[in-house]
Amino acid sequence: MQAVLRAACRAAADLLFPRNCVHCAGPVETGSYQYLCPACTRALQFCEPPACKTCGYPYFGSVIAPRECPHCAELEPVFDKGKTLFLAKGPGRSLLHALKYHQGFYILKDLTRMLKETPHFKEFLSGAILVPVPLHPTKLRERGFNQSEHLAHTLLQNSDARAVEPLLLRSEFTHSQTHLDRKDRLQNVKNAFALSATANLMNDTYYILVDDVFTTGSTLNACARTLRTAGVTHLRAVAIGHG
Repeated sequence: MQAVLRAACRAAADLLFPRNCVHCAGPVETGSYQYLCPACTRALQFCEPPACKTCGYPYFGSVIAPRECPHCAELEPVFDKGKTLFLAKGPGRSLLHALKYHQGFYILKDLTRMLKETPHFKEFLSGAILVPVPLHPTKLRERGFNQSEHLAHTLLQNSDARAVEPLLLRSEFTHSQTHLDRKDRLQNVKNAFALSATANLMNDTYYILVDDVFTTGSTLNACARTLRTAGVTHLRAVAIGHG
C-alpha cells in the first residue's frame, strides 16, 4: 500500500513540477533515474571491473596481462587501492556539476540508485570509516557546504561502511585544481592538509578517503600522506567521478 501511495505522490509531483535531465535538459518521464533521461542514462559510463586498482579507471577490452594505467602512472599512490563510480564526462560530469556548483543535493537520490546497481563499489566500502576530503574554511563559507561530506554520508547510508569521520582539515588555502596540469596540481596541494585536533585514529581499521572527482589523484594523495604520517595503516580512496 505504501509503495502505491509513493508512486501516486511521485506521479502527482511530476505532473505539477516536471523534472528535467541535468545533462540535456529534456523531460524525465521514464527511466531508472530521476534526473537523467533514458538517453543520457545510456551514455553514463560506470567504472566496471576490470579497472585500475589505484584510480578505478576501467580497462576497456580484454585484459590478459597486467596493464599500466595512463591516468595514474606518475602518481606513486600513498593509499593502498582506489575506486571510482563513473566517468566524469557527459552525463556524469553534469551530475557532479549540479551538486558542486548549483547545490543540487537532489542528485544524491540518483547516486543512491547507482550504488544499488554497482555491488563491486559497495563491497569496496564495507567495514571502512569514510573520511571526506575537506574544504578550506574560506571555500566552505563561499560554497556553504562540502560536497565530499554529502557524498560520504550517501555512501554510508547505502553500504556497510562503519561511519563518516571528518579527520582532516585543509590548513592552507589553495587555488582551484581545475585548470592546473599534473605537476602544478601536485605542488598546489602539497602540505595543504592537517589532522583534525579531535581525530581519534584506531589501529587495524580501514579508512577510505572520499572525494567527488579523481583527476590526477594529487588531492587524495596529499590527504593520504597526512593520514599515513598520523599512523593509519589500512588506507583506500574512492571518488564518484573519474575526470
